[in-house]
Formats: sequence, structure tokens, C-alpha cells
Amino acid sequence: MIALPKIATAAAAQRTTADKERNLRSLMHKLQRVLVAYSGGVDSSYLAKIATEELGADARCAIGLSPSVSEFQRDNAIRIAKANGFNILALATDELADPEYLANKGDRCYFCKTELYSKLAKLASEADLVVLDGTNADDLGDHRPGRIAAEEHKVRSPLAEIGFTKADIRELSKSAGLETWDQPASPCLSSRIAVGVPVTLERLSRVERSENVLRDLGFREFRVRVHGELARVEIEPMELSKALDLAVASKIARDLKNIGFKFVTLDLEGFRSGSLNVASDIVRN
Repeated sequence: MIALPKIATAAAAQRTTADKERNLRSLMHKLQRVLVAYSGGVDSSYLAKIATEELGADARCAIGLSPSVSEFQRDNAIRIAKANGFNILALATDELADPEYLANKGDRCYFCKTELYSKLAKLASEADLVVLDGTNADDLGDHRPGRIAAEEHKVRSPLAEIGFTKADIRELSKSAGLETWDQPASPCLSSRIAVGVPVTLERLSRVERSENVLRDLGFREFRVRVHGELARVEIEPMELSKALDLAVASKIARDLKNIGFKFVTLDLEGFRSGSLNVASDIVRN
């Protein structure tokens, strides 16, 4: 087993994007055989593309499938994988069988990633592969319990190791012709549910159907945050004026109530990552 390296130093972060990509391609050859934890997002798609270009059939990409992954996200990820010739395999995960995950405390992601990485580690061991994830250097400052699970299962994060920022990955993805280069982030459906509110299949379904409503209305970046029976809709600020139109706002409220929410509110600050932690405290108090 290859030892886990230290994550990128400040000096590594100062390398040019071209230098970083050369280092990444070189690292792929040192690793020889890899299994990319693939979601179809910006980071894992770029990592999968470089791994596939350098290693061919010795680079495999695994996508975890569960009710916490929306049908839209799953289908989009598989489509991108096929378009770019990734060696994709689907792996069923069962995090919803874990009471610790369902409890939805602040460490929910740890239990989700433990389920995923334990299955990837087993597969990697059988096929002599090194498991990689798409964590980048910008992610390291966030509260990410899933990082603990990655370390426990000896998952490597080449993008973070080499010092890739999100901006680097978007720039290089655009140059490589990856359509994901400007794709909005799309974490799992459970991330929409306020901490302390249990994860259930019904709530996951409500989130997925509600976000489909917004997508069908033409919105590009948004979240439907769940606070019990209240849905808090966040729309990217540049798109917010459309949501403030009375007819559009009325349709959103009507459709989300038909899906099962008792109350629907539009967050006037718009979409921003991490808002759920603060909002959870407000709603509970």
C-alpha cells in the first residue's frame, strides 16, 4: 500500500496550473492503477479525465448510487463519463441503513463516506488499485467529516496534494473541453436537510422533486433547504430577480406545497454554501 503523502504546502499552491497538471499526470504513472471516487462534479470529472488519459484501462471510476443521489445528478454523471470514455462502474451504497447517518448530526458525512470508502477499499484491494478522491486544496479549510473517513481508508487526494484550487480545476477543465468546467456544485440531497432533522426517504424525495421544479423553471444554481415542514429556497443572487416575480414565486410555493411542505420561504440573501449551519440554529431557537 502506498503511504499517504502530506497535503499541499503553500509553495505547492503557488505552482502554475500547467505545472500542477504535469505533476498530476506524472503522479498517475507512479500510482499505476487507480480507482477514482467519481460523482460527475467538477473535481472528480477532471481527475477522472486525467487518470483515464494517462492510464487507460488501469484507471477506473466508481459512482456510488443511493437515494441521497438525485436521479438528475446520477444520469448527468454517467452521461459525462460515457462522453469522455471513463471506465465507469456503479456501486450501490447503503448509508441509509446506518442510524448514525439518519440522525443527521454534524458528522453525517463521516458515516456516508465510511460506507462509500469501505466498499471502494474492498474493490481496490481485490484489483490492486489505489483509491483517489477529488478533494481540492480549497476544501481543506471547510468542516468536512468525510475527510476523516478518507484518511481511515487510505484514500488519496491528488488534487489537494498538488495544490489545485477550484479555480485551477475549472480553468483546466475548460481547456480540456470538459463541460463540467462551469458546472455548479451539487452535493448529496441529504446536505439540504438541516442538522438535527432526521434524514428520511420522504424528505430526500421532497428535496429532489422540489429542486426539479426549480430546474424546470430554468434556474441554474439553487438549493431547497429543509427545516422540518418548512422549505427554504435559495436562488443564486444573479437569478434572484426572476424568483421574485409574483407568478414565478407563486408557482414555486404552490408546487412545493403540493410536494408536501407546509411552508415555503424564499431566502432573500440568495444561494450561498454553508448557510444551513447558521439557519438550523435560527429555526430551532
